Amino acid sequence: MLCMRIVTWNLWWRFGPWQARQKAILTALRELRPDVVGLQEVWAADGENLAEWLAGELGLHCAWAPSPAPERWRRRIGDPTVDIGNAVLSRWPVVDRDVLPLPAPAELDDGRLALYARIAAPDHEVPFFTVHFTSVVHASAVRCGQAAALAGFVARHRGDTPFPPVVTGDLNAWPDSDEVRLLGGFRTAPAVPRQVLLDAWEYADPAAPAATWDAANPYVAATYGPSVRIDYIHVGPPGPGGLGRVRQVRRACDGPVDGIWPSDHAAVVADLSEDTGS
Repeated sequence: MLCMRIVTWNLWWRFGPWQARQKAILTALRELRPDVVGLQEVWAADGENLAEWLAGELGLHCAWAPSPAPERWRRRIGDPTVDIGNAVLSRWPVVDRDVLPLPAPAELDDGRLALYARIAAPDHEVPFFTVHFTSVVHASAVRCGQAAALAGFVARHRGDTPFPPVVTGDLNAWPDSDEVRLLGGFRTAPAVPRQVLLDAWEYADPAAPAATWDAANPYVAATYGPSVRIDYIHVGPPGPGGLGRVRQVRRACDGPVDGIWPSDHAAVVADLSEDTGS
């Protein structure tokens, strides 16, 4: 049985004890041994880039996309020099990439985006995406617009590979929200006709802990909000012989590493079938 291990994780930019967290993030990812990782809230500053550093330490390839409008983020930490963006880490080369700025009204626009990376896996190219939707609680309508834009982006780049598209990211939305249902396209009419992206968590153990924004995390507890799953891996319907089907999925990176919580988000990890009939 051959499996491709997919991870999505929001790394909480340069908030909190970011230098100590950097080491904890590396330790957590090293233990997971992922094949492809979608990362959100990645920092870059002074010639350094967190994703590139992680890729170097883990022996992975890296694709990085900085936010086109990081000013609001920078004001939150009082540092005008730090960039924020999305990244993809991959065991195999990235042979194509593209960036989609996500639509948002001017009063909410803080430069969020979707990153596409085409992964040259040994037997099949993989159309891989990672995204970060707006986090304003009442902005479901904005996230619906972002979901529709993302769905079109996926449709344009899925190509003719038999491996289904893989969409990862922090959607900042509850599983039963309009935006998540719209993106998936299997509980309401899809944003792109006939395009379905299955929530990998449909294959999870119903008793498994699901919240990726979890009040057990002290960074989350300080916000006084409820625990909820807001980070996702979506996968298109399996290809021939079950290629790309979800074999297992779980929450990960959901506790302290040597006393340090790596992020305010937990990660999601899914193992996808990499060969037909496995």
